[in-house]
Amino acid sequence: FRVMQWNMLAQALSQGTDNFVKCPAEALSWDNRKLHIMEEILTHNPTILCLQEVDQFNFLEKELGKVGYKGTFCKKPFSPCLDITPNFGPDGCAVFWKTSEVKEVKVENYIIKQKENYDTNQICILCCMKLKNIDSDIFVAVTHLKAKKYFNELRKQQSQFIAKLLQEKCKNSPVILCGDFNADPQELAYKEMVTKDLNLNSAYTFLDNLHKEPAYTTLKIRGSPVGPLKNSATIDYIFFSLNHLKVTSLVRLPSEEEIGEDCLPSFTFPSDHLSLIADFHF
Repeated sequence: FRVMQWNMLAQALSQGTDNFVKCPAEALSWDNRKLHIMEEILTHNPTILCLQEVDQFNFLEKELGKVGYKGTFCKKPFSPCLDITPNFGPDGCAVFWKTSEVKEVKVENYIIKQKENYDTNQICILCCMKLKNIDSDIFVAVTHLKAKKYFNELRKQQSQFIAKLLQEKCKNSPVILCGDFNADPQELAYKEMVTKDLNLNSAYTFLDNLHKEPAYTTLKIRGSPVGPLKNSATIDYIFFSLNHLKVTSLVRLPSEEEIGEDCLPSFTFPSDHLSLIADFHF
């Protein structure tokens, strides 16, 4: 089965505070982006699709429904999209699955709590799925942790919440955890996910002989008071249960030359994040 992980860039944010100064306005229009978003998804044809920054769920549900997908959506408690005019409602996370390959899905939505048990503005969707011709359940989780570098302690606590949730809910079943963690591999939020307790590993480390993460999963240029600033980071991941599942293939990420000097997004790439695609066998 194939899993696709993608922060697809909320349409409201693309027009507002994200400030992609090198990207033509026409490339950021919804009439253009929606076609490239559908092209990206349908080209890879995933069994399970995990998305962040979804503020156009109704569009995705309608169009993906035409080709055999069903989905679920969970909004952020306080979406920054609502501070932008015009907007399309709150953004959040979504999971879609191919009904021809997934026969049963149970969905639970969670607001992620921090250490003091206070709600944060981040959410986690947890789906218990039954794939056709496979006896065991598989749990698929999708999340989007707090952004900005100075929130690394909060991200660590959010990762601890997710780790505890997976241990309690999934027991010994196989797990796929996808998300924009806003944390590089050196951060504690990442390290919480690959502890021995969970026995999770990052799929894209298997693309490299040294088992390193890719050089970047987001590559963008934003405006600032001192001029355009380039930001390159590895913050998106597909984690999986190493004792249940095996990565059989991965889609290579494009080089900087292939992306182009103006970076992401663009007419070719509709998001400021690259999609991750992994094939798994039990």
